[in-house]
Amino acid sequence: MSGGILYTSYDGVLEPLGQSQVLAYLERLAVSRPIHLLSFEKPKDWANKDTRAVVQERLVAAGIEWHPRRYHQRPTALATGWDIGVGIMTGLWLILRHRLHIVHARSYVPAVMALVLKRLTRVRFVFDMRGFWADERVDGGLWPRDGRLFKVAKWFEQRFLLGADHVVSLTRAGVREMQSFDYLQGRMPPVTVIPTCADLDKFKPVSVQRDAGFVLGYVGTTGTWYLFDATVACFAQLLELRPDSRFLIINQHEHDYIRNCLEAGGVPPEAVELRSVTHGEVPFQVARMDAAAFFIKPVFSKQASAPTKLGEFLGCGVPCLVNSGVGDMAEILEVERVGVAVESMDRQSLEAGLERLLTLTRDPDIRRRCVAAARANFSLDDGVRRYQSIYEALELTN
Repeated sequence: MSGGILYTSYDGVLEPLGQSQVLAYLERLAVSRPIHLLSFEKPKDWANKDTRAVVQERLVAAGIEWHPRRYHQRPTALATGWDIGVGIMTGLWLILRHRLHIVHARSYVPAVMALVLKRLTRVRFVFDMRGFWADERVDGGLWPRDGRLFKVAKWFEQRFLLGADHVVSLTRAGVREMQSFDYLQGRMPPVTVIPTCADLDKFKPVSVQRDAGFVLGYVGTTGTWYLFDATVACFAQLLELRPDSRFLIINQHEHDYIRNCLEAGGVPPEAVELRSVTHGEVPFQVARMDAAAFFIKPVFSKQASAPTKLGEFLGCGVPCLVNSGVGDMAEILEVERVGVAVESMDRQSLEAGLERLLTLTRDPDIRRRCVAAARANFSLDDGVRRYQSIYEALELTN
């Protein structure tokens, strides 16, 4: 078996994101090498004994050594600083005790821990950046661009990129942006693109009774980065082109907000089906859709983002209507002819995009192409193979 890995995540593995985007990878990676997982768990998640037992069982079955630590939230700067200190001390102990060779840091806070550990022990450092985090804080309105927190975070980002032995980016667009950074000219670290992958054994075409008319779908949250008002406007225009259309929305906790948006957009309630389902039921609901639509704020930081739902829609055989300026979405959809990317979300652009989307859905080969595109771009198994290749390359240079 190959050398051991210390995988650090500030997202708790007890959270849904931790289970789908951390644990799902590590279960497969642990087949070929020892994995020590250092995660920071929120108290409310830790208190859920049922979920904790299920996750613990998965970790034990995979042979993953789990080292959970408590996530501290307030006061923000001091709490994060405390967690970083705990992570460094725990990581140092694990590296020395188990002779671990690589620290894999998932995003920026764990990267601080990993950079210190590299300097203390000379372990290899994988910076799995998950996007431009500091710029996301600004684009999301949480930090001012001229503020101290942003400047400090960008200073750390520079140290991560210069100090990493390998960088993982979610998108090719993000890599192109990094290649333009002044301080990386002639000093670009090795980079591998691994998007937010989907479990295509679960998100695949399934047989269900199809609804009459045309069904446009939406899955997931409507807040922060998502422009749900534009999606409502898109469906309102679809009704003008296809009066028999229905809007199938899968969402857990924002139903009042969604209904208000639909009413403001002039969408009749009888044309909408709003449902809350478990994660396991989502593929069956997606199978009822003829196409899906979602729009994301096309800000700078989103060049490095890869929304999970794109791979899940395509894996189920459903073409998508999205906007350009977000990661590699437009390139994938347009090149592989599995969706449409609009440059703007004004009425004229949406109408042209919808007409193209309706033409695509009439193509008898569209569902096969969607599945093929998902497997080519968002396969969890392929993502695992790329991580394995990174680890193997770093072990050869030890």
